[in-house]
Amino acid sequence: MKLQNKTAFITGGNSGIGLATARLFIAEGARVAITGRNKETLDAAVRELGAGTIGLQADANDLAAADVAVNGAAKQLGGFDIVFANAGIGGGTPLGATKPETFEAILKTNLTAVFFTIQQALPHLKPGAAIVATGSVHANAGAPGYSAYAASKAGLRAMVRVLAGELSPRGMRINMVSPGPVETPIWGRSGRSAEEMTAIEKRVLAGVYCEGREQRHK
Repeated sequence: MKLQNKTAFITGGNSGIGLATARLFIAEGARVAITGRNKETLDAAVRELGAGTIGLQADANDLAAADVAVNGAAKQLGGFDIVFANAGIGGGTPLGATKPETFEAILKTNLTAVFFTIQQALPHLKPGAAIVATGSVHANAGAPGYSAYAASKAGLRAMVRVLAGELSPRGMRINMVSPGPVETPIWGRSGRSAEEMTAIEKRVLAGVYCEGREQRHK
C-alpha cells in the first residue's frame, strides 16, 4: 500500500472531498485524523472510516479550536506526513446584492484559515512531509456571481507558490488541487436551483480538457 505507516491530517474531512480523501488514504494504509465543524457528520464519518480514525471537532476559522485540534491529532499520530488543508465554503456573491460579511466569510475560510492551518501544523510535520490545499477551477473560470469564491481560490494558488518557496528548504512540498464540479455539500448549499447548477456544471466541464473525451469526439 502506498501510504503504509504514514500519517495524515485532513481538515473538513467529515464530508465531500475531505471524506473521500480520508477513505482513500486509509485504504492505502495511512493513519488519519479528520476535522469538521458539525459533530453529527464528524461522528458519522469516523464510524464509516473505522477504528483508528481520529475525529476532532473544530471550525477552521476558530484559530484557538483549530490549534487544539492540530496539536491533539499530532500527539495521537506522532506528527504528520501529510496535511490536507481542505476545509472551505462556497456561496454566491453577485455584484449589487452581496453583504460585506458574506464576502469576508468566504475569504476568511478559504484563504486565511488555510494559511493558519499550515502554520499550526508546521511544527508537527515530519521530514519530507507533503501539504495539499483544495483550490478550484473557479480561480480561472470567471463564473458570474462568484467573485469572493473565485478570489479566495486564486489567492490560495498564489499563496501556495509562496509557501512552496518557504517549505522547499525544509525538504517539504506543497501543492494545490483544482477540482471541477463535484457534488459535495458545498455544491448543494449554493442557493441555486437544480437547473442552474446543471447549467453551471456543463459550462465548467466544457472548459476542462479531458484526453478521453477528446478521443471520443474525434
